[in-house]
Amino acid sequence: MKLTKEQINDIKDQQSQENVTKRVTAPELEKILYEAIPALDHGFIRVIDYMGDDSSIVQSARVSYGKGTKQVSTDSGLIKYLMRHWHSTPFEMCEIKYHVKLPIFIARQWIRHRTANVNEYSARYSILDKEFYLPDPKNLAAQSIANRQGRGDVIEGEQAKEVLELLKNDAERTYDSYETMLNQKFDGSTIDENKKGLARELARMNLTLNTYTQWYWKTDLLNLMNFLRLRADHHAQYEIRVYADIMLDTLKRWVPITYDAFMDYRVGGTEVSAKGKIIIQKLLKGEEINLEQSGLSKREWKELMEAFEITNKIV
Repeated sequence: MKLTKEQINDIKDQQSQENVTKRVTAPELEKILYEAIPALDHGFIRVIDYMGDDSSIVQSARVSYGKGTKQVSTDSGLIKYLMRHWHSTPFEMCEIKYHVKLPIFIARQWIRHRTANVNEYSARYSILDKEFYLPDPKNLAAQSIANRQGRGDVIEGEQAKEVLELLKNDAERTYDSYETMLNQKFDGSTIDENKKGLARELARMNLTLNTYTQWYWKTDLLNLMNFLRLRADHHAQYEIRVYADIMLDTLKRWVPITYDAFMDYRVGGTEVSAKGKIIIQKLLKGEEINLEQSGLSKREWKELMEAFEITNKIV
């Protein structure tokens, strides 16, 4: 990840601020406020602002004055209860804002989570950076045979080299064409003084999806956890998972009690259907049951057995 001199100075200016506030703050999150945390080859995440902490959740749940209870153990018990019983509104009282630099194809996947306020870098107004995401060879995988939207075995050798060259060359070629159509180089210099540059809103059309974009993404704590439950999961696409893992660390710094409950009940826990519950009850009683008797599909049965690590029943 490379930052321009201007970006580095901007971050230093932001971090040098000393503001006095009566609002609650999260000391561990304050330590990394405005810092550009690297993601992928050219991307980053920065926490720009936040509102509330664990005590804000407790306060809103009890509709009380002040910072909630004085005992952390009591606050912890209430937050666990809220998480366990899927009470959502108290978690909506906290908000966080990120500055994210990411490849366009990940941004288009990310934006499917429609529960945030987003303002993206305008390629109608400014010229996009000459930076493209190129996968590390270890993350260059073939299409999965079993999963239509997943990856299979890693591609190696000459085929991997060929794919990476194609990705790199296509990105550079289309960016060169982008500059030609704009009649302007990335550094601001003019290519041909006798030509007019095409409108930026049109010239951007042929850029590859691995070109980097940036946005400010603001959401509340509830929807952040919904995002992380899906995108920090090992089934999620690797590239978006890199960002989600960084955000998971910011969650821990921001609301540590909520983070523990989230990891316990959402990330580490599992949901069981009514039929699945009956199957588990029968297995606990020592009764024999198989896929054909269960009423579940083959996929449902496999997921249930894997969730409870019942390996001898997996088909």
